[in-house]
Amino acid sequence: MAITHTTDQNFQADVEQAEGLVIVDFWAPWCGPCRMIAPVLEQLDKEFEGKVKIVKLNVDENPSNPGRFGIMGIPTLLLFKDGKVVDKIVGFQPKENFVKAINAHL
Repeated sequence: MAITHTTDQNFQADVEQAEGLVIVDFWAPWCGPCRMIAPVLEQLDKEFEGKVKIVKLNVDENPSNPGRFGIMGIPTLLLFKDGKVVDKIVGFQPKENFVKAINAHL
């Protein structure tokens, strides 16, 4: 399954109405650590295919949801389970930290 790029308009359908675990990457193209996380997310997308949906939201183009969820800095990743926030990862992290967070909520 490919990583989904969502917008403020599609966020509810892509994330909040999705069943199971969804990771939302709040990012921007100019953000260095955001670019460092991108290949890690692609690896996770392959490893957890069918178990986890990964969604990216460009905070520059979509300001309403970052505000709604209190996103102060990027990259920030929120883990949603059945539409509810269950975890938060801020800043660049090693892949193992993401795997640990995902496994805790599967």
